Amino acid sequence: MHVKPKKKIIENGHGGDELGLATAIVNGEDLGPIVRHAFQVGKPEILLYQLKNVAKKKELEIEELCKRHYEDFIRAVDELRGVLVDADELKNGLMKENFRLQEASTSLLMQLEELLDSHSTKTNVAMAIEMSKFCLEVVQLCSKCNNDILKDRLYPALKTLDLIEKDYLLKIPVKCLSRVIENQIPVIKSHIEKKVINDFNDWLVVIRSTAKEVGQQATRHTLNLDLQLTAAQSFLESHQTFFTQIAGFFIIEDRVLRTAGSLLSANQLGTMWDTTISKVSSILREQFSHIDSADNLLLIKDNVALLISTLKRYGYPVSSLLELLGTSRDKYHELLLKECRKQIDEVLARDTYEQMVMKKEYEYTMNVLAFNLQTSNIMPAFPYVAPFSAAVPDCCRVVRSFIEGSVSYSSYGGHVDFYDVVKKYLDKLLINVLNEALLRMISTCTSTVSQAMQIAANLIGLEHACDLFLKQAAQLCGLPVRVAERPHASLSARAVLKTSQDAAYDALLKLVNSKVDEFMCLADNINWTADEVQQNEYMNEVVIYLDTLLSTAQQILPMEALYKVGSGALKHISDTIVAAFLSDNVKRFNLNAVMSIDNDLKILESFADERFESSGLCEINIEGSLRDCLIEVRQLVNLLLSSQPENFMNPVIRERNYSSLDHKKVGIICEKFRDSPDRLFGSLSSRASKQDTRKKSMEVLRKRLKDLS
Repeated sequence: MHVKPKKKIIENGHGGDELGLATAIVNGEDLGPIVRHAFQVGKPEILLYQLKNVAKKKELEIEELCKRHYEDFIRAVDELRGVLVDADELKNGLMKENFRLQEASTSLLMQLEELLDSHSTKTNVAMAIEMSKFCLEVVQLCSKCNNDILKDRLYPALKTLDLIEKDYLLKIPVKCLSRVIENQIPVIKSHIEKKVINDFNDWLVVIRSTAKEVGQQATRHTLNLDLQLTAAQSFLESHQTFFTQIAGFFIIEDRVLRTAGSLLSANQLGTMWDTTISKVSSILREQFSHIDSADNLLLIKDNVALLISTLKRYGYPVSSLLELLGTSRDKYHELLLKECRKQIDEVLARDTYEQMVMKKEYEYTMNVLAFNLQTSNIMPAFPYVAPFSAAVPDCCRVVRSFIEGSVSYSSYGGHVDFYDVVKKYLDKLLINVLNEALLRMISTCTSTVSQAMQIAANLIGLEHACDLFLKQAAQLCGLPVRVAERPHASLSARAVLKTSQDAAYDALLKLVNSKVDEFMCLADNINWTADEVQQNEYMNEVVIYLDTLLSTAQQILPMEALYKVGSGALKHISDTIVAAFLSDNVKRFNLNAVMSIDNDLKILESFADERFESSGLCEINIEGSLRDCLIEVRQLVNLLLSSQPENFMNPVIRERNYSSLDHKKVGIICEKFRDSPDRLFGSLSSRASKQDTRKKSMEVLRKRLKDLS
């Protein structure tokens, strides 16, 4: 079928065949069938002739094309030659600019090399100056040591040698100087040692020759120790001299007892000691009674403890002095508590009761981490707003200072088991001083909601810090921290501070409820006998206030406290509305007033549900929702709107729908309820029939409640 048309094309005129062949060649078609057909019919010459004609036509077309574009080609060649000339000129210009740039940079490179050399020289000179200063210090110390040796001040010379050896020798930058000093130190020490030994031997020779005279002088002055205090100085100024005289006297007497033979007996020395200790104890009791500063008492106690430690090494009994310090411990802590009470009162008085803002990490470390007040172990972004005010870290510093003072006073005479004593006084500070000061602030100085809320947040922070206080006390007493972490080892003050939080919440709720009462004023805001249902604007103001209150409380109070504040405010609103129904100022009310209050309750219930979810209160384990705090007034309104209020007397229905209502209150309220507004003409609609049914049911309820009462 395909061969016959090809054959037909070949047998037609030459013009048609050439046109078809040319078209096939242009279209890139396969010429195989055409060639095969030409040979089959025995006319390949015709095909060859046609191919030559096609080739000639194409050559003519090519010639025409070349002629047509010849001028464009010549013009392009000329332009290309012009571009080559411009390129040569540009190349020459670049070479000239490069040469000028190299000439200019050569001088700059030379200046740069000079600058680098100067900088290197400056650095070397600075290093040399520093090395010279250090070496000069070492040489000056060596010179001081030589002068001390020449003047027989051997102890300062040894201290200087130790200083050179420990702090300077390994840091000397000049090796030759370091080597010389290192070699001379043992030589100088050996020289000092020999000199000390020789001087001591000479002293022994002298003391042996005068031992008898020393013993006689000591015996002659026995029972003549002056224990009278000078009137020219206070005991605080003279007690150190007083104690050193006692120590020196009995050290000498002990030496006389051991070396002077029969000059002094042990019984005589014991009698002197007992008499002296009795006199000293009497003086200390008298002086302790007049001291009014904890720091002064601590200073005297430290010197008494030093006297005890010194004479104990010589075998003197010191139990009576230790007992005296034990009895003065209460006196010291009374003074310390008094001073801490003053400091804490000053801290609370100057506090602004606003959340503390820390702008830098060191402020966070100093005020939060130092007292374990952080809510997370992750370093927060700055500025950081803490839930507590500045009074909390300031009070913690006072407590830390108290712990340090208590430990310092209790650690005397080698006592190691005084942790329980420090813990007892720490509890006194936290309960009798800090907690009482905060309770006074709550009861007398709390005037605003924000202040009461901040005091509650501060109490939470101080309660958390109790664990750190206990750990600090254990560490300062030399005990492992795990002692403070044992079960039942916590401070009693923690539970007391926890209880005081309830007082803060009560004060907060009292202020909140007072503010809510200002918004509500139900007797003025509600038309109890309105002709139609009204929109009460006061409830919107109440909701806005509660939203602001709970948003602020959520930032600084824990979830349990947030629930306590929110539920307390809503319960107060519920009680206020119920009280309004019971008030003598409300003589009667109608259905429109009840429906108006029902609308108000719906707004409040919607807010309570939204806040209960958005604040996360729904995720903690609490008994009920915020809506449940409105249950009494909701059940009362539902009863008054019910089409069959007499069902209140049905025990099953009452338990299910009205369990929060008191039948006496319901009886009083129902007596005031009039089911239709005051109009001259009643409605004839179906509503009137419903109202009649409600009226009849309400009358039945009134009668049954009267019978019940």
